[in-house]
Amino acid sequence: MTHAERLARIRLIRTAHVGPVSWHQLIQRFGSGEAALAALPELALRGGGGRPRIAPAELAEREMARVADLGARHLFHDEPDYPSLLREAEGAPPILIVRGDAAMLCRPCVAIVGARNASAVACRFARQMASDLAARDVTVVSGLARGVDTAAHVGALGGSTAAVIASGIDIAFPPENAALQDKIGTDQLLISEQPPGTEPLSRHFPARNRIIAGLAHGTLVIEAAPKSGSLITARRAGDYGREVMAVPGSPLDPRAQGCNMLIREGATLIQSVDDVLEALGPIDTRMVREPVQQYAPVPVPEPSGTQDRDVVTGLLGPTPVAIDEIVRQSGHPAASVQLVLLELELAGRLARHAGARVSLL
Repeated sequence: MTHAERLARIRLIRTAHVGPVSWHQLIQRFGSGEAALAALPELALRGGGGRPRIAPAELAEREMARVADLGARHLFHDEPDYPSLLREAEGAPPILIVRGDAAMLCRPCVAIVGARNASAVACRFARQMASDLAARDVTVVSGLARGVDTAAHVGALGGSTAAVIASGIDIAFPPENAALQDKIGTDQLLISEQPPGTEPLSRHFPARNRIIAGLAHGTLVIEAAPKSGSLITARRAGDYGREVMAVPGSPLDPRAQGCNMLIREGATLIQSVDDVLEALGPIDTRMVREPVQQYAPVPVPEPSGTQDRDVVTGLLGPTPVAIDEIVRQSGHPAASVQLVLLELELAGRLARHAGARVSLL
């Protein structure tokens, strides 16, 4: 990949109203980041918006230089060492910023997540579970948050662990984990979707959680409240067709209610590392490393007309609806509907939600 193309792809994902789904669609439609950037103004205009605020080349140049200074690198979705499991996930990040050994994601991976205000027992169990998994040559993935996440990373330091953070790769959060984050980046693997200098905002954490779920063959939850980021991670894992596992807890402890609820809904009950390995079943590492299969490309639709756009837009509202339902009710080809949705998103009129659902802003 040329320097100019890498620069264009970074500019594209840093442009307003371009998310992971629309980024992939633009690259597929136009074949390159440079061509996609050139097409953005016309697409946004057809969607009813003004001229898009395309990220300047200087911004992307500074980002590339800063990433290099931090000892990290950009990893693009179509490069060989991009994690194959994550590539399969819906809305996979087009670009990751990684520091460390990305090859450890070629091994079987298990995500361990849980409460930030975890009990001492939960932290001890997470640390021991991570240590046992690392000893079995399994990479432990977590989010470097307080509580269970931190315990899992510490337990796996003797083997392999990957930390996915919601901030820029140069921002330590929580601050008390600065030394641990640096150690993981030096000896293990540190992953971020955000450019350097980005503070960890609340909207970044659900996006971070989807990466954790996408990297792992299975997600283990150890203590989680009914409404928590850990359950978001578990549900994303289920959406991706991965194994969801949970450690039961006392019904009197609010921190255990989320795990107990997951088990009631069908998650695998876990009490030991053997339970985890049994739930995952035998994982052939050749399957983990298998390259992406090449399929016949989807025919590129012609630019949508006003009537087609009005039909699709008329089926949308503030309540998220599945794209498949829009295709069914509109009677238009799926590729044409996707093009209209892309135009609306670039115009700032469309929001995308988990489960391939969309809504009007």
